[in-house]
Amino acid sequence: MTTHEVEHEITVAAPAADVYRLLSGVEDLPRIFPPTVFVEQVERKGDEEQIRVWATANGEAVSWTSRRVFDERALRIDFWQEATAAPIDSLRGSYVIEPLGEHRSRIRLLHTCRALDDDAEALEWIARAVDQNSRLQLASLKDSLEQAHAGRDLTFSFEDTVRVAGSVEDVYDFVNDAHLWGDRLPHILTVRFVEDPVGLQTLETDTRLEDGSVHTTKAYRVCFPHRRIAYKAARTPALLALHIGSWTFEEDGDGVLASARHTVALDAAGITEYLGPQASVGDAKEYVRSALSANSLATLRCAKEYAEARR
Repeated sequence: MTTHEVEHEITVAAPAADVYRLLSGVEDLPRIFPPTVFVEQVERKGDEEQIRVWATANGEAVSWTSRRVFDERALRIDFWQEATAAPIDSLRGSYVIEPLGEHRSRIRLLHTCRALDDDAEALEWIARAVDQNSRLQLASLKDSLEQAHAGRDLTFSFEDTVRVAGSVEDVYDFVNDAHLWGDRLPHILTVRFVEDPVGLQTLETDTRLEDGSVHTTKAYRVCFPHRRIAYKAARTPALLALHIGSWTFEEDGDGVLASARHTVALDAAGITEYLGPQASVGDAKEYVRSALSANSLATLRCAKEYAEARR
């Protein structure tokens, strides 16, 4: 059977140990890889882990399970999909990080793949897809690392929590049933919603902010009844380069702690364009936090009202 082997590489201004650490943590993968929506660690035994990945492909949300094996001494991470989709017969890869000094590293991304039935055209299609994705992944990884090590304090997180005297099922259902938000939430003007399969949602909304402006956002959501809804924005306002987050629901005595967590990265070039020539990074952070918190708290308070009325 014909095997296609390919290698991509990129040099980054970051220490090799930091590169390895960033790639090893599942919580950082949606932040550094644009197609990745959410990653959950299924199990970890020694230097091997099983993860489930939700990502986008050709504008649609997809999911698969992968294995990763870590070799910290060699600064190497091997990975492979446990079940592949046609026309792929097998797809394996490795990240190999090589120090080029105290503050520079080379990242090599290796892939080996085969096509079902040894189909030459299918193998060519796989090779093109791997090439495109590898270039995008390495470029995004370089940006993430170099922004962090250049001291550009553009990424930050925050969380808002509301206590609900109701059932966790009712609170979760309110946030999960986003197709009803146009009627339930005053700041949501219109909703476009697709759920296929159940638990994997594409949500697009026209939202009115506190300053009266209207923003169209699109997000992919991964739902875990009745504990978490994770999401990643596919379309963000001009001020943001990244927006990922989650809704979490935790039973607390006879009530529920419902939280909205946001992790955002500012678009440095857009700060003065969006907020004016005198605006600073601090001004942009304050604006973004205020706008996002206002909307998430409005949603949580409506969910609280809904759940408590049903109690």
